[in-house]
Amino acid sequence: MSKLGKYLIFLSKLFTNPEKFRVYFSLVMQECMDIGISSVLIVAIVSTFLGAVTCVQTAANMDNPFVPQYIISLIVRDSTILEMGPTITCVVLSGKVGSNIASQLGTMRISEQIDALEVMGINSSSYLVLPKIIAAILMFPMLVTLACFLAIMGGYVAGWLTGSITPEAYIHGLQFNFKGDYMFFALVKSIVFAFIVSTVASFQGFYTNGGAYEVGKSSTAAVTNSCIAILIADYLLAQLLVG
Repeated sequence: MSKLGKYLIFLSKLFTNPEKFRVYFSLVMQECMDIGISSVLIVAIVSTFLGAVTCVQTAANMDNPFVPQYIISLIVRDSTILEMGPTITCVVLSGKVGSNIASQLGTMRISEQIDALEVMGINSSSYLVLPKIIAAILMFPMLVTLACFLAIMGGYVAGWLTGSITPEAYIHGLQFNFKGDYMFFALVKSIVFAFIVSTVASFQGFYTNGGAYEVGKSSTAAVTNSCIAILIADYLLAQLLVG
């Protein structure tokens, strides 16, 4: 409970004594590059193969002649948008982005750069952490949208190459009984997960004590705690939004 209280106090400090808007704008743009653009490749690779594997395995388990082919792409669509797109993508990003944020802030803490900012009268948590949170909230929904598209395209290509499903049946399954709310659910999940990853990783890095060994421990703890928090939030959001 003490850790939770410290985390909530840390969040409250982010919005006290903020800097000028133009300062945050340049910092947010830089963080968008670090968080979003540098993560496109890993998100593209993971999501494409997830969609391909889902399509092939679903087709392999649907050998009943009474089950229409388009059910395969319908399952790929719904599982991608509701679960694999936002959740798996953000778990992957927690490993890449979360560890980077924690190690960066941890290194600044042990090298006394954060202490120097506080001596100059700058709110170090707001100056260093708030741009990361804003950038994550902006970039995660874009990355999740890209992941959903590439996963569905990966399923299309895999189904066509393996002969598991015809292109016409795949497109029909994508369009069949489509619910636009599902994409809204995915975007809500991505925003919540972005906040979790950025704040948990920043908290772990900001309060690092010791040397290089503790920076590694903070980075590991940031990824572990972010993944656990994402899974818990995923269940709660599924109950609230879909259940």
